[in-house]
Amino acid sequence: MTGQREREQASNPRVHARENPVHRAIRVCLLLAILGVVPAFGALNRNEIHGLYEEARDRFRQANVLVGSDPEKAADLYRKAALRLERIVEEGGIHNGRLYYNIGNAYFRMKDLGRAILCYRRAEQYTPNDPNLQQNLQYARSRCLDQIEEKQKTRVLKTLFFWHYDSSTATRSALFAFFFLLLWSAAAVRLFWHKPWLGWTCALAAAIALLLLASLLVEAAALRANRPGVVLSSEVIARKGDSETYERSFTDPLHAGTEFLLVEDREQWYHIELADGRQCWIPAQTAGLVR
Repeated sequence: MTGQREREQASNPRVHARENPVHRAIRVCLLLAILGVVPAFGALNRNEIHGLYEEARDRFRQANVLVGSDPEKAADLYRKAALRLERIVEEGGIHNGRLYYNIGNAYFRMKDLGRAILCYRRAEQYTPNDPNLQQNLQYARSRCLDQIEEKQKTRVLKTLFFWHYDSSTATRSALFAFFFLLLWSAAAVRLFWHKPWLGWTCALAAAIALLLLASLLVEAAALRANRPGVVLSSEVIARKGDSETYERSFTDPLHAGTEFLLVEDREQWYHIELADGRQCWIPAQTAGLVR
């Protein structure tokens, strides 16, 4: 019986593969990694992340001291600080506003406006109301060579619906919860206490809650549909198609820090729309996407 079983296993590659201890060990390790029981291969542990962050902070401080006396050495230290922080993002899987903000500051000190704005925009996804972040982002934008005005329609919308554009998602969510609770509380009280002002309170709370809900839904839809990006190269020629053979879209090239919305991604080329509504194509390696 034993000899017969061995002959059957030898003639059946599936059975033989399942019994292979090496394959079994690999499957177990992958399963544990997927379940989060052990860290994924190549991931940084907590001590390594902390060490990289401390190294980046030390180099950034050293660069601040040397920026006046030795600009080249300072730029090299800023670059090393940015590389260490980027390792935390890429290999450590850490994504938060403070980390992207610090990377943006390092690039800004290196006068790399494209990457600075890109990192500030990424930080904005996590800490949209950080006053320091907004101040640095606006200042970096003011230093860009391409000052492209927004479409007239966009400016009108931002004026009419200022509360949608100027307040954070968290603020509007909290206000929606408040007015939604106020609506149902006033409605419940009105069942037992018939006062005219309770009816007006219900109507007003319902109207504000609906406006806030619509704002949140519009923002969520925009986040799914829009893919913002930033030009990273010092100069890039915008073209009318996805090839170097197409004519220029504009007389002057686009410069680092110019922001856009991605219309289409063809791997090697991005079809983009600028803030004023003009569209063109640029090589994908000359730009970075915010998300």
